[in-house]
Amino acid sequence: MDRQQLLKRVDKAWMAFKASYTGLCDLCLVEHGVTGNWSVRDIIAHVTTWDEEALKHLPLILKGGKPPRYSVTYGGIDAFNAVMTEQKKDFSLTKVLTQLDETHSQLIALIQSTPEDQFIRETRFRHRLRLDTYSHYPKHAEAIRKWRKQRSCRVTSGGGCAPPTSLSAGSSKSGGRLGPWSCSPMRKAYTSNLTSHVPPINIHATLECDLLFRAFSSMLAHSHISFEICKPNLRFEVV
Repeated sequence: MDRQQLLKRVDKAWMAFKASYTGLCDLCLVEHGVTGNWSVRDIIAHVTTWDEEALKHLPLILKGGKPPRYSVTYGGIDAFNAVMTEQKKDFSLTKVLTQLDETHSQLIALIQSTPEDQFIRETRFRHRLRLDTYSHYPKHAEAIRKWRKQRSCRVTSGGGCAPPTSLSAGSSKSGGRLGPWSCSPMRKAYTSNLTSHVPPINIHATLECDLLFRAFSSMLAHSHISFEICKPNLRFEVV
């Protein structure tokens, strides 16, 4: 492996990580429960932390030094992660997202300035870089994708319905935000002229902003649809 091949590996894992939360609105990003009690925002801050650790320790490794063990300094990696999460808990979402990109750009610059001989074999530099980046990003990307899948629309018919989950702020028909409140949508769809024969379909779902907008756009095209927007709940019904 040479430098360019390694950079491609890092970039592939990096882009997959960022894609894992693309499209989520701000309230979705701070919703807890993605990994343990962590939100997507917490995960992003955590990924930045390990990019920062790479920036801190890789130059030391290049000079032949050895970074201190996390078990000695913090009592273990989990303890270190807990300390850093606590330190960053009050960072705004904007700050977290900005730090993610800025820190990663600095790390890429470091890789580009590192001697080529550090990449052609499994050096201590390359080993540490792998642990902190392209073998680290996929773990959290997969966790976010799994969480998003679990939040997706769950449909049952007849009398039963899946338990409702929370919905983050969506968009109005004009494209504006409905507002920063949580919503629990419920839709009852009745087949025209067959109401007495076809049971209603209840859909309890967590929808992201763009999906909610498309749902409204489709439904509002029909004059017989009524809906109500209220805080903290959003309900719409085909009647």
